[in-house]
Amino acid sequence: MQQLLLPLLLVLVLAVPLVMSTRKQKKQQAAQQELQSSLGPGDRVMTTSGLYGTVADASGDNTIDIEIAPGVVTTWLRLAVREKVEPVVETEEDSADEVETPAEEPSIIESTSGIKDDEPQTTAQVAPPLEHGKK
Repeated sequence: MQQLLLPLLLVLVLAVPLVMSTRKQKKQQAAQQELQSSLGPGDRVMTTSGLYGTVADASGDNTIDIEIAPGVVTTWLRLAVREKVEPVVETEEDSADEVETPAEEPSIIESTSGIKDDEPQTTAQVAPPLEHGKK
């Protein structure tokens, strides 16, 4: 009985991680197929190369048309679509806030000693720079 225990444990140690990784891959593959079959016109997507665009036509079996800029439509393989992304929605309030509020520059007041008031003051001395080529 003990002669069979060691080989059985060895098989279990090797088989369990293999089975678990296979299940994980199948789940990821099923999720990717679900994404690719659910693509429709108007969906905002990102390709595997990092290009963002909007699906213009998804009627092909293997290809889709993605609009990457106004009036610029390119044809891609469905497999090249990595994920759906949420479209960036800019409201009128957001754009009005950006225009109305000017950027404030931080003010730094220098004292007569040449040390800025917002920097910590130390009493450590700094060594003069070394000159190269001299010994």
